[in-house]
Amino acid sequence: MDNGRIAIPSIEVGGLDGQRAGHFGHCDTFTLVDVKDGTIDKVSTVANITHVQGGCMVPVNLLADNQVNALVVGGIGMRPLMGFRQAGIDVYHDDQRADIRPVVEDLIAGKLTMIVDDQVCGGGGGQ
Repeated sequence: MDNGRIAIPSIEVGGLDGQRAGHFGHCDTFTLVDVKDGTIDKVSTVANITHVQGGCMVPVNLLADNQVNALVVGGIGMRPLMGFRQAGIDVYHDDQRADIRPVVEDLIAGKLTMIVDDQVCGGGGGQ
């Protein structure tokens, strides 16, 4: 990724040196990383909006409203995945690292693949 905004589901306050949340819909916050010319330009956070079971489009709309181009998740359900696809947000899969910085660096370097349908979970707070 050369240019754009990446969202990483995060635990607690998030940030580039924070920890990732296991499932995007139930994270505390999203770490937003602006990439310019293949390097990290700016880092900010946005609090996740609480939603109930079945309200999976709430975080999709939140990230779309914040001009996110790419999302990296360890787990996601089919309904929000389809919502991200409709919103034009690419969803990448990485369930190997807990730290945010190396995941962002891997995405920028082109090391992550987009999530495929058989990698989705059933939702409801599972990993």
